[in-house]
Amino acid sequence: MRWICGSLVLILVTSFCCADEPAASDTPTSIEGKYLSGVRQVTSGMVKAGEGYFSPDGETIVYQAVPLQYPFYQIYTQPLSGGEPTLISTGRGRTTCAYFTPDGKQILFASSHLDPNMTETEQAEIAQQEADRKSGKRRRYSWDFDPFTDIFVKDLKSGELTQLTTEKGYDAEGAYNKEGAKIAFCSDRDGDPDLYIMDADGSNLKQLTDAKGYDGGPFISPNGKWVVFRSDRDKEGYLQIYVIGVDGKHETALTANDGVNWAPYWHPTKPYIIWAGADHSQPGRPNYDLWLMKYEETDDAIKPGKIWRITDSPAADVLPVFSPDGKKLMWTSTRTDDHSSQLYIADFQFPEDE
Repeated sequence: MRWICGSLVLILVTSFCCADEPAASDTPTSIEGKYLSGVRQVTSGMVKAGEGYFSPDGETIVYQAVPLQYPFYQIYTQPLSGGEPTLISTGRGRTTCAYFTPDGKQILFASSHLDPNMTETEQAEIAQQEADRKSGKRRRYSWDFDPFTDIFVKDLKSGELTQLTTEKGYDAEGAYNKEGAKIAFCSDRDGDPDLYIMDADGSNLKQLTDAKGYDGGPFISPNGKWVVFRSDRDKEGYLQIYVIGVDGKHETALTANDGVNWAPYWHPTKPYIIWAGADHSQPGRPNYDLWLMKYEETDDAIKPGKIWRITDSPAADVLPVFSPDGKKLMWTSTRTDDHSSQLYIADFQFPEDE
């Protein structure tokens, strides 16, 4: 099974079981207070929500959420100061991986709304969900590499929607570089999910990876030289964090453990990468937490350094992103009362160097 974009949240939500809480005197002190303060929930009213990203001014977020009356994720924006979500996607199809342009005037996202059999696709999912409810069974979630998924950009002022990819196959998981001139994304147009980079208008396409297995979730480094991503090339479904140059050279694995490491994201000003991960070396379903790595950059390498665990909640914590000024952290968590996935935000404090 491939685990990509916001989709891992779903398998966590549908499979997560809360153990009996120990007595207060037996409860160990959480580590989160060292790094996170002012933790608050920022989305609600959706079946589930997650994979949020900040606007360039840090005042608005864009995210994907499943609304009450539709079976697939749609894309929404929402001011952090409060207010109702605004629908950005078309309202139909599978959508994922939204990202602001650096000027804040447009939003990039992936959508399958051009599926010529959209009505049948929707009806099939609705019927399956209804059957699941009646049977009481929970399907093991797997992400659909929908072959009708393409990358679009929407102008927030005019509402114009521009299609950037047209190849047959799954094109998604896109993000801009700091200047907004390049987009890194995942595509299975050659039969296997690999990383690509293109100009912001969809031209000058370049393939970055070609290893067997899933390569996805790319983000371009703040200095524009590197792409961090996740890959299950060593063991299907068991993701590790990698970096590669924007020229397709100097690929390096940053993690190599018996677990799942995914959703890596660069800090905008300091040499740190944050991601979600869990140890799968023991039987049973492990919990997902956030992890922070300090790295060293040279001319031809990103060298992994010390790692800190940032969260230790019994809930699943995934898909972390830093605010543009690097002072806040936003992530997706099931620490809600009903254990649905929603977005949380907190002030972030770096660990002291040791």
